[in-house]
Amino acid sequence: MKLFNWYLILILTATVAYSCDSINTFKNKHLKSDICNSVEATVQTDPVDSEGDAMDDPAVWIHPDDPSKSLIIGTNKKAGLIIYDLDGKQCQFVQSGRVNNVDIRYGFNLGEEKIDIVAASNRSFNTLSIYKIDGDSCRLTDVSARAIKSDLSEVYGFCLYKSALTGKFFAFVNSKDGSMEQWELFATEDKKIDAKKVRSFEVGKQTEGCVADDELGYLYVGEETFGIWKFFAEPDKNTDRKLVADTTASNIVSDIEGLTIYYTEKGKGYLLASIQGNNSYAVFERDGKNKYLGCFSIVDGSSTDGVKDTDGIDVVNLRLNNKFPNGFFIAQDGYNSKNGRDTTQNFKMVPWENIANSFTSPLIIDNQFNVRMLNQTED
Repeated sequence: MKLFNWYLILILTATVAYSCDSINTFKNKHLKSDICNSVEATVQTDPVDSEGDAMDDPAVWIHPDDPSKSLIIGTNKKAGLIIYDLDGKQCQFVQSGRVNNVDIRYGFNLGEEKIDIVAASNRSFNTLSIYKIDGDSCRLTDVSARAIKSDLSEVYGFCLYKSALTGKFFAFVNSKDGSMEQWELFATEDKKIDAKKVRSFEVGKQTEGCVADDELGYLYVGEETFGIWKFFAEPDKNTDRKLVADTTASNIVSDIEGLTIYYTEKGKGYLLASIQGNNSYAVFERDGKNKYLGCFSIVDGSSTDGVKDTDGIDVVNLRLNNKFPNGFFIAQDGYNSKNGRDTTQNFKMVPWENIANSFTSPLIIDNQFNVRMLNQTED
């Protein structure tokens, strides 16, 4: 009987070992082989007033005359829009409801005036919110002609597009069920901005992050649990889509969140994506077939903590000031801490050259190409 018991123990031990090995093999099949480059944030914004998951998406506005006066507009998705200077200090709060994603475009013709616009998806009213920005006074002024209501069940992700072909401005807005709308923005006689829906299409399952390439005419959309899709951004084009990367690709895991574009001359540059599932940021070539180049993560540094659970991101390439001689990458931090203690969420900024030089084949550093000029509209 004792011999039988020892035999049974041996069988059970082997079975457990085999099971653990099988589980580890399964896990390893789903781990990504890339080791992301580590970078540190050097500047962070003031924490948001709202508790919990409140901050979501940042957008950087470039001052037309003095880049050091450029601003950051961020969403407090529980209350409204916040404006920060390049030191991360809050200079205005606009109580506007549950604004989720925000974007910026330059040179919109409003009567005899040419303005820069800030627009966002507003979940409180299922609308598009549109503002004029006055950078010198650090102010946003609502210029919406009316409550521009979406036909989606609930607006969610959002981005703007300025057509290089027609000079027209468009807004893309999507919902959690994967539906997407495209709206053309236009000026009214009383110097407000209205919109009309020009196209609707389906992306897939839950979507949010999107970004439009104004120069090349493409729209990129993140299907959160699957991958990144590429569409034509012009409203008269078909809605055929191409897959940039999915969750079987290197370092791309669920949950895919924010998207942004680093512009350089001659159509070069990068598409960047926030990969919330492993707290990293994927980098793809902007042109051609959007080749995957690698990834980076924002870790604890001497002046800020690391970044986790990122939603929205943005990037700017221009020389702004001594802190950011080559622009910066900005990311929402889902788990902000100060002096080792958890606090409310904020945004963190990383000098672009620190990211570029972390790659074995360094990324392009182009601090001359001005996206404001890309978006110029003829009078």
